[in-house]
Amino acid sequence: MKGNLLSAAEAESAAHFRNVDRIGFIGTGSMGRPMIAKLLEAGYQVDVYDIDPAAARDVLEKGARWHDAPRDAARDCGIVITCLPLPHDVFDNMTGEQGTLAGMAPGSVWIDTSTTDYHNTIEIARRAAAIGVDSLEAPVSNLSHMGVDFANVSFFVGGPPGAYVRCEAVLQTMGAISFHVGDIGQGQSVKLLTNLLFYAAAVASGHALCQSVQEGVPAQQAWRKFVASSANSVAIEQFVPFLLDGSYDRSCTLEITVKDLGLTVQLADELGVGLPIGRAVERRYSQAGRKFDRHDSHLRVVELAEVVFGVRLQVPGYRAPSKYGANPAHTPDQEFLTDPLGRIKPKREHVFPLEDVPLSAIQIRLLESLVGELTHVNRLMLDEAFDLGRGMGLSDALMYDVITWSVGASAWSDRHAQQYSNEQLVDLDSAIVPPLTTVPHLICP
Repeated sequence: MKGNLLSAAEAESAAHFRNVDRIGFIGTGSMGRPMIAKLLEAGYQVDVYDIDPAAARDVLEKGARWHDAPRDAARDCGIVITCLPLPHDVFDNMTGEQGTLAGMAPGSVWIDTSTTDYHNTIEIARRAAAIGVDSLEAPVSNLSHMGVDFANVSFFVGGPPGAYVRCEAVLQTMGAISFHVGDIGQGQSVKLLTNLLFYAAAVASGHALCQSVQEGVPAQQAWRKFVASSANSVAIEQFVPFLLDGSYDRSCTLEITVKDLGLTVQLADELGVGLPIGRAVERRYSQAGRKFDRHDSHLRVVELAEVVFGVRLQVPGYRAPSKYGANPAHTPDQEFLTDPLGRIKPKREHVFPLEDVPLSAIQIRLLESLVGELTHVNRLMLDEAFDLGRGMGLSDALMYDVITWSVGASAWSDRHAQQYSNEQLVDLDSAIVPPLTTVPHLICP
């Protein structure tokens, strides 16, 4: 009967797959809770820990099991997932006597869905490998505003291909799509370059709206013009409404954006990439981080422009149709649309109490000019994102995919990203992007 006996390695692998339906989850914040809910709905047993027990109340009511330490939540689990705000949070929860690694068995896999410093991840992965645990980094990008609420996210995964294959079903349960982008470090770096596209578009669109309002164009009219144009982006379509209702989007804090951009500039320094616009965007967010509370809403960065232009973008009486806006009691999204590329987004109705006003020829020309400038910013930022990706050794085709399926997507990237050569971007009209000599004024007014 020798043929029926398993080797030690096979037995270990079999044990892993017996336990793959049991998942440890460290971090039950706004990003973690919906992912846990999806796992529970799919029939996984989920053991959870959070520094704040109250944050886990919702998932405990849905069937998750609470533990008093990361080590205990990880014990007997084939996969352990961390979803935490800052690099030190990940390190503190993974290491030490009570840390996650202390409870993980050989053959199990750690997946970190946080956006963190990849040096941090590499060090933890080194410690994990010493006890036979595989590591994957899988930072999350929303495909629409707070898409994590309905599993509408993408994962950029770095780490051993075999571990990715073993965990792919779990990742697909928690999100819409995942990409294996290379080794640990490349997943985080891909997330940073896609976030950079979003942050730049958020700053530029906020400044364009301020300029419009300063010249007498109602904010909602300018916004509708931008959404229907070549300037559109996830930032404009999905996030600008939180400027118009004055909430500045309560789903993410300034602390997170300042951290992300600091890591992006650090990555550019390591790769020797200039990143002139990206660095200007980073300085803008750092300025906002110094002016406002670190737990304030991330779109407060646009308030800096409101002060410069002497305007307020808030539309009286308007409430963005989302619980993360000015109306926390707004019902969850029920209806969804699928765009031509297959991306899903909520079908949201925006009701503005104010009537539109007739625009003068000068105002119309201003809006058309701003559409051109916003489109050009998206174009230049895509060039910088590709510089970062190429510096990491990523293929253009992979970068096209991850940008398309990220919060950094724009009308420009959807139409033109495939045209990147190894040297420079060529427009459909054969116009070559000129060398950048100054940062666009929509980034630094």
